[in-house]
Amino acid sequence: MQIEGARCWLVGASSGLGAALARELDAAGAVVAVSARRQERLQELTAGTGMTPVAVDVTDAESVRAGFEQVRSALGGLDVLVYCAGTWQVSDVRDWDQESFEQHVSTNLLGLGQCLDVTLPTLREQRRGAVVGIASVAAYRGVPGADYYGPTKAAVVNLLEALRASLRTDGVRVMSVLPGFLRSEMTDAADFPQPFKITAEDAAARIVRGMRQDRTVLVFPRRMRALMTGARMVPAAVWPRLTPVLRLPWVRRL
Repeated sequence: MQIEGARCWLVGASSGLGAALARELDAAGAVVAVSARRQERLQELTAGTGMTPVAVDVTDAESVRAGFEQVRSALGGLDVLVYCAGTWQVSDVRDWDQESFEQHVSTNLLGLGQCLDVTLPTLREQRRGAVVGIASVAAYRGVPGADYYGPTKAAVVNLLEALRASLRTDGVRVMSVLPGFLRSEMTDAADFPQPFKITAEDAAARIVRGMRQDRTVLVFPRRMRALMTGARMVPAAVWPRLTPVLRLPWVRRL
């Protein structure tokens, strides 16, 4: 994938991986528009750069449509959609929180759909371009504490895989990105094992490198990929008995 000069719309850029990825794409020579709900964060991110800030609420169809029109006008078109918007909260199904569950679905999954709804006609019509979706290794297996988050990321992985097949003859590439744990205020404060954590900046560099290499699926870091690949091989009947092991101290030291 050609990064230099590519017109990229990065959705979910206000903090963390999204902000780091926006900076990495900008440094690599892409023409970048960044979106998120928090306008002040976007202004901070784009200050002194050539990036274009466009406030968007991915859970609001009209906001997404209006935002895309602004982006297309500012960039003169679109080559790449990068969907990085997401929400995450530790869950406890013994005290089910329907509002939180719906928020995860609306942001992590339906928000991607809103962005695809407005961008795919343009990408398909010009018969070139790419969709890059940020999922998570949480998509591999159901884990206690990720009862809201994990299913949405699994759905994103499935959606991107289906899109890859459906758009195969339209000239639109689809890339799935499944990072492991990233360092942030939220994850550093969480009380559960998070092996092989890396920084958002490291993750952003890996993603841009993967985009240049036309990777179809990018899972990192390598040790987390190996761990979760092994987890997928555990029989479904056995997996629930193994999940308590994930909370033992030795896992934290991996």
